[in-house]
Amino acid sequence: MDGQTISEILRNIYQRLMDRYGPQHWWPAIEPFEVIVGAILTQSAAWTNVEKAITNLRTAGKLSPEGLRGLHDTELARLVYSCGYYNVKSRKLKAFACWLGEQYDDDLNRLFSLDIDQLRQQLLGIYGIGEETADSIILYAGNKPIFVIDAYTRRIMSRAGLAPDSNSYSAYQALFMANLPADTRLFNEYHALLVRLAKEVCRARPLCRNCCLNSTGTDHSTGRFPCSPANNTHR
Repeated sequence: MDGQTISEILRNIYQRLMDRYGPQHWWPAIEPFEVIVGAILTQSAAWTNVEKAITNLRTAGKLSPEGLRGLHDTELARLVYSCGYYNVKSRKLKAFACWLGEQYDDDLNRLFSLDIDQLRQQLLGIYGIGEETADSIILYAGNKPIFVIDAYTRRIMSRAGLAPDSNSYSAYQALFMANLPADTRLFNEYHALLVRLAKEVCRARPLCRNCCLNSTGTDHSTGRFPCSPANNTHR
């Protein structure tokens, strides 16, 4: 790509996104525990539906570890019904709340005093928390620099010709973390901006002429993606 390093390309993408969309103020939450609840509920769910569930929990006075533990499974499922997979998600929330009480006496400051590797390992050991959810908790609730990878990020990086050799979560994460400074605010904004781009422009059927990463102004429904090398196609 014109002799640019991957680091320079990633920085350029970030700057274009920031120039177009500005700061995203993500994650939208009042306090860290709400971020954690949102990270669990947003699995396979639209954020508007997550907001409804969080509002239900807050209105019921149950948006806390103790509150979640005190709810019967069926009542918790009812409160988070809007998110879909509500029975499974209620179990995931309850599992985290019980774990936090048993291991850290509900003290998130103690939990987030761990270094990133220790924190991530512990979170991944909790029922219902995978890599994306764990990293969202670490970045957005714990304010620690780790890059969150999701389907939107994979799509954009692939179309931009930056997909790593492996399609694994860790390979995509390394793409960012090996080529950008370990900066919590940068990782926060970058991920949020990629989500914004994917939802509004870089969709399954992309609106390429509206993309700030596209220098040609061409809109193709198939074939070459304008911001990528010539041999890259839609994925």
